[in-house]
Amino acid sequence: MKLKTFNELPNQKDIKEIVKLIRDYAFPNFFRESPNKDIVKKNIAKLYMNIVTNDSYLLDFIEQLDDITLSLQKDLEFFYQSDPASKSYDEIVLTYPGFRAIFHYRIAHIFYNQNEYLIARTISEFAHSKTGIDIHPGATIGDYFFIDHGTGIVIGETTVIGHHVKIYQGVTLGALSLTNGRSLEGLKRHPTVCDYVTIYANASIFGGNTVIGENAIIGANCIVLESVEENKRLTLNNDM
Repeated sequence: MKLKTFNELPNQKDIKEIVKLIRDYAFPNFFRESPNKDIVKKNIAKLYMNIVTNDSYLLDFIEQLDDITLSLQKDLEFFYQSDPASKSYDEIVLTYPGFRAIFHYRIAHIFYNQNEYLIARTISEFAHSKTGIDIHPGATIGDYFFIDHGTGIVIGETTVIGHHVKIYQGVTLGALSLTNGRSLEGLKRHPTVCDYVTIYANASIFGGNTVIGENAIIGANCIVLESVEENKRLTLNNDM
């Protein structure tokens, strides 16, 4: 495998700036004074053309900006409703590491789906380095997603998460085995978490065939290697 040269790699400053511009689009005049949305959108388009390897997806990317905004509004509402310690939406947007990680994920996921894997992973690592939350951009995550505290959370590439899911610090949604790792590329290696599931601190769920059913609760410190039925409450003292 041949490595790209420095001049062939996307500019890190441009990647950071496009994230900031999308933040301005989703939260106008919140982090900094910003022009109207049409101008912000044009600036996003210019940077997009600078960093991608295939600019044929530009229209698709621009069209998804409103989807990102809507998803983030739903996440923000769910954060506020889920955490009695939160005093305002402003506090969540400015200070909550879980919301920051989700924001970066939702941008990175679009680049990932456009096969811009390096850009996607770079964006996810911006959040990972600041929050300790590692969400692979390939994961599929529904609306109304809540991460509380967050430090140490790992969500693998082929994870599927439904709507109204709550995850606490130290949770791992991982692969059951990485023996002969390259041969597993493209396979479903990570679990599926259905709607309205809560996963408490330091629980670990492994395997591409593992499905956590709707409304299930996974207690703290559980290690889950098999599917869990809907409405099931699983704790360290339960037998599956």
